[in-house]
Amino acid sequence: MSAETPIQVSLLTGFLGSGKTTLLNALLRHESMAETAVLINEFGDIGIDHSLVETVDPDMIELTTGCLCCTVQGDLTRALREIFIKRVKKEIKPFKRVLVESTGLADPAPVIQTLVNDPVIVHRYSLDGIIATVDALHAPGQLTRHEECKRQAAGADRLVITKTDMATTDQVSLCKEVLHNLNPAAPTFEVVSGDIHPDKLFDCGLFNPSKKTYDVQNWLKAESYHDNHDHDHHHHHDHDHISHDKNRHDENINAWCLEYNEPIPWPVFIAWITTIIDNHGERVLRLKGIVNIEGEDQPLAIHGVQHIFHPPAKLPSWPKGEKKTKMVFIVDRLSKAEIEGHLEKLRENAKKFK
Repeated sequence: MSAETPIQVSLLTGFLGSGKTTLLNALLRHESMAETAVLINEFGDIGIDHSLVETVDPDMIELTTGCLCCTVQGDLTRALREIFIKRVKKEIKPFKRVLVESTGLADPAPVIQTLVNDPVIVHRYSLDGIIATVDALHAPGQLTRHEECKRQAAGADRLVITKTDMATTDQVSLCKEVLHNLNPAAPTFEVVSGDIHPDKLFDCGLFNPSKKTYDVQNWLKAESYHDNHDHDHHHHHDHDHISHDKNRHDENINAWCLEYNEPIPWPVFIAWITTIIDNHGERVLRLKGIVNIEGEDQPLAIHGVQHIFHPPAKLPSWPKGEKKTKMVFIVDRLSKAEIEGHLEKLRENAKKFK
């Protein structure tokens, strides 16, 4: 794998008791997980089937399926560095992707921070996506009572509804409705005992390693954030019935897509993103988009979580030849008008100094 094709990293998260361990165990048994390194907190946490174990050392287990399991032991940076070095030295079998298992209350931001901030890791790994497990029996209540659960589901790229065999049809339907209102763009899968093909959970990032191309539309899914009565991004509505607006999750969490035909000057864009990070970083659960920078022919892809942003990536071409800025925001207690207002003010200030 060349330096131009970083190893894709997926984060498996989910609220306590949501079936994350069951899903992980099922994935480990699947032949499609060959050439995958799975990073977990402790081997004892997931109860690996001993019949699958081929080789063992204190921090690493190789399974007969070709999957590699490694313990993080609280230091993800060290773990990612070590498995990459062992891969280069051919001390372990080569792997093409990494799946990181998080604790039940884990925020995805620290994992993304590791991928972005460490100078060794940033050139070798790239975030593919966030997979969140959701308990069909208890999700509606948990999403109401627990902010961590809500933020996990809202920021996920794939949602896996578990325990569907134990829930009623109405409970599953309610769970799907709540999740769709919370995260309209994420594909949702119903599973029993973690039974799902791994391919459905991966390759959801900007770069698709199997196709070796940038898949902007699959990554951004901007159309999922357009409701039937909000086509103009300058046109706003207040809704009394939150469930009828798929871009409004609840009283706190919202999602929307900003679109601009007019190119944005690079200094204005940098100042805009900096303003968002400095003033609202904790409330930005997810931000991703492609930007039309003034004077540039190619789109710029950006991706951030809270205060952490990946280095912008220049893409080879515009999707469908449509040269316009599209930015998807998933936010907590932050208005669309406020974000737009920051950009408009910066544009006006820039024109004054021309």
